[in-house]
Amino acid sequence: MTNTPWAPGTATGVGSMPGADPYEAANVVVGELPDLPHLPELPGRGLGADIIGRTAALLVDLPIEVVPSGYRTAARPGHEHRHAVDLIRRDIDALEEVIERTGVRPPVVKVQAAGPWTLTAGIELARGHRVLTDRGALREFADSLSEGLALHAAEVSRRLETPVVVQLDEPSLPTVLAGALSTPSGYGTVPAVTEPDARDVLAGVIDAVGGATGQPVIVHCCAPRPPVGLFRAAGARALAIDATLLQGIPASLSDQLGEAWDAGMTLLLGLVPGTPPVRPPTLAEAAKPALDLAGLLGFPRSILGERAVPTPTCGLAGADSAWARRALTLVRDVGRAFVEPPESW
Repeated sequence: MTNTPWAPGTATGVGSMPGADPYEAANVVVGELPDLPHLPELPGRGLGADIIGRTAALLVDLPIEVVPSGYRTAARPGHEHRHAVDLIRRDIDALEEVIERTGVRPPVVKVQAAGPWTLTAGIELARGHRVLTDRGALREFADSLSEGLALHAAEVSRRLETPVVVQLDEPSLPTVLAGALSTPSGYGTVPAVTEPDARDVLAGVIDAVGGATGQPVIVHCCAPRPPVGLFRAAGARALAIDATLLQGIPASLSDQLGEAWDAGMTLLLGLVPGTPPVRPPTLAEAAKPALDLAGLLGFPRSILGERAVPTPTCGLAGADSAWARRALTLVRDVGRAFVEPPESW
């Protein structure tokens, strides 16, 4: 079994939740996922609450401002930056209050932020180019992100009196590697980043954050073909992927997933829809992609109890409140079923 701070059969969320009320979101998360709750993200609150604005608020000495095309580096912190910082404070306050009120004492809490490539793909330099196109700026942002995430995790850990694991979200990395990221003007594309360069920058952040928290770092990418080998080579100890997209994957990707599991890594498997389905899946239907994956990779199903954590397929920002709660209940039930499978399985 891999050395993780959560017990077998644990489930968690990816990050985002619907609505704009941090107390409501925290209530749902703590109520449904008491063993590994996450600090909810509420992008429905607008600018500063989305993945880029929220992560930019964690940066140390790198203020960001909002311009018509999105986010851009700034000379000094402005209103938007202060607003984003305030939103995170409110989120921590809400989670702390709910945990105190309910008496739940989670063994570990998860926080999420954009990884270095997604962050620097989503912010422009003053001259209008994306940050990742400037090697010096890229390194500066990666270092600032590492420092800011360490401080953020330390604050959450102190406030909630529990260890904190960090999840780095890298939804943009496959696009960056493919050379398919558009320029800010939209008239061209940014040259592809090589896998070694992508690995080294990500590894620097993973190493710094893991060293600061003393916990495994999760890397999340819900693209159909996530760069699993790159994430593992960069030092990720757990990978969060959308398991419902793995049917028909090439042999190279199944080999990478098999090697990751074989090496003791945990796979956070997205199994439950992030938006309300026409018909909610049964427990067996929700678990099927995970059962199929174990079979495809040649592992006994018992590995799911040991090295898998069920999650929604991606964030729940696009769900309504009823489905968000139902989805988290379902992933919790799937996690328990991984450890004690129903006879019908």
